[in-house]
Amino acid sequence: MTTPWPTTSPAVRDLIRRGAELILDPPADWVKEIHEASLSGDRIRAVAEDPVLADGIRRTNMANVMRWATYTAAHPGERVPIAITAEILTGARDLVRRGLDEASLDAFRTTQAVAWRRWMDIAFHLTDDPVILRELLDVSSLSISTFIDDTVNAMSERMRAEREELTRGSHAERRQAVSLVLEGAPIPHARAEAQLGYRLSGPQVAAVVWSMVPDATEMLEAACDVLARSARVTTRLTVAASATSWWIWLPTHDVGTPDLGDLPEVRVSLGRSGDGVDGFRSAHFQAVATQRLHAQLGVRRRQLVTYDEIRLVSLLIRDSAATEEFVDDTLGDLITADDDLRATIHTWISVQCNTSRTAELLYTHRNTIIRRLARADELLPRPIAENMVDVAVALELLRWRE
Repeated sequence: MTTPWPTTSPAVRDLIRRGAELILDPPADWVKEIHEASLSGDRIRAVAEDPVLADGIRRTNMANVMRWATYTAAHPGERVPIAITAEILTGARDLVRRGLDEASLDAFRTTQAVAWRRWMDIAFHLTDDPVILRELLDVSSLSISTFIDDTVNAMSERMRAEREELTRGSHAERRQAVSLVLEGAPIPHARAEAQLGYRLSGPQVAAVVWSMVPDATEMLEAACDVLARSARVTTRLTVAASATSWWIWLPTHDVGTPDLGDLPEVRVSLGRSGDGVDGFRSAHFQAVATQRLHAQLGVRRRQLVTYDEIRLVSLLIRDSAATEEFVDDTLGDLITADDDLRATIHTWISVQCNTSRTAELLYTHRNTIIRRLARADELLPRPIAENMVDVAVALELLRWRE
């Protein structure tokens, strides 16, 4: 027998409405706390470390908060019905396609605890009448917990449906074969190639093609076409890792210079090329690592990033606080200098301190380069000539941090 929803007094309904209206424009620190809490803990680590999945959880968090607050402001004290939004559908699809189960939905339970703590702060500012406050907290606690329960149940149901879909047909076979190859399982190459429709011998290069735009299937397909055309190959292997992230392999050592200008929301993270099954694996793992840093370093404006470009930075940023300190100590006031000055120093060092070559590459007069070098020495804590290696590394870190 279903327990009837409790009746709320007019005074408490008014307070709930006022509190919900405050949540419709949440302070930035609230949002940050919710996101950090939802992506903490061992059970959610696989989600937190994947930039696409983590961004999906953040979008779903905010969609849930806004859904609860909007409905509650209009219907205070009533049970908030869930809506099967694009965020819920995409989130369920992405989690399943990464091989995660319903345990990953613990993120929303953690979010609930943070939301409840923030709601109590609001409640204690709305009234100091103990009778009204008790009713307010009872009703709102039931409302928030029920809404989260309903949302988790809806996502669990969608995940079950997605899992059933993925266990049928050629896509499931392809995904399973790829997983076995990547794990190094002793699957015969001939059988793997038959299931994949793709040869595993010869040159291999891998990429993660991804977007922060929900349900980006058409864009990702178009980007894979661009990569294949640029690489001048007629075959490719693609696996939908999620609704917003695809894995792709191409039988080549060189992808050329892909033109992604017509797909501004798409990003490509590219691994090194290799040969055979070992190359198939290593190129993929490098592409995944590159994608993680591509998103983490805030360089999403760069549409294509390669493993070689980001390899040094990946080794240096494992301790973010130490990295920041190193950059600040090494570059000093050069950090806030204009982009042209920093670009000049970076280029000059990369061409072995050849001033004429730097001028050619930057389409700038040689005397301008000399003046910029002198200006950089004024801004740096130590002259470039005395600290060139550290300056080069710090500039590279700064280039990816911006």
